[in-house]
Amino acid sequence: MSETVPFHQSVRRSTLEAHQRANHSPFMDALFDGRLAVADYARLVEQYAVVYDALESVGEAMAQDPVAGPFVVDALRRGPHIAADLAFYGVTDPEPLPATLRYADRIREVADRPAAFVAHHYTRYLGDVAGGQAVAALLPRRYGVTGGGTAFYDFSALGPVPRFRAHYRALLDAAPWDEDERARVIEEVTRAYELNIAMFHDLWDTTGAAAA
Repeated sequence: MSETVPFHQSVRRSTLEAHQRANHSPFMDALFDGRLAVADYARLVEQYAVVYDALESVGEAMAQDPVAGPFVVDALRRGPHIAADLAFYGVTDPEPLPATLRYADRIREVADRPAAFVAHHYTRYLGDVAGGQAVAALLPRRYGVTGGGTAFYDFSALGPVPRFRAHYRALLDAAPWDEDERARVIEEVTRAYELNIAMFHDLWDTTGAAAA
């Protein structure tokens, strides 16, 4: 008898290719190679300000939903952290790129669909809690950013990260979605990655000539 694959594993396996393309977009590769300027990273934070404003606004509305609500954890909220980083980089009025606006619009479009909201929530927050720590370590080492500018990646309020990630995955596995709805969740996770990739491409278009 074959074992049933936990849903969180199905999500990860089914979206791995898109996830890897996001992680290795030209903008992110240049960031990790040290080929960008601090101002280019600040542009990324500007885009996050717009995306997370949409995500956390929808999250407030979803907080009482029986399925989506348990995913909405105050310690995950990035809004105040992003505001602190923008102040550090001297940004007073974030300027969203076209792909960023499309990304935020899509999040708002699914505001009445708990499963689709969870797909975007998963794509952003679980990645930030895990992979984002590499960026937090990179900024002082490769770009000389000290004394601030990395608040976005501070998830200390969550407690031990492995325990939180295990809890999050258990929520995904326990969500009462049938097979059709699970397929739609995976589809929306993939879409979220593609929107993120498009945002990175727009960022690269503003920085690529200097970084290439």
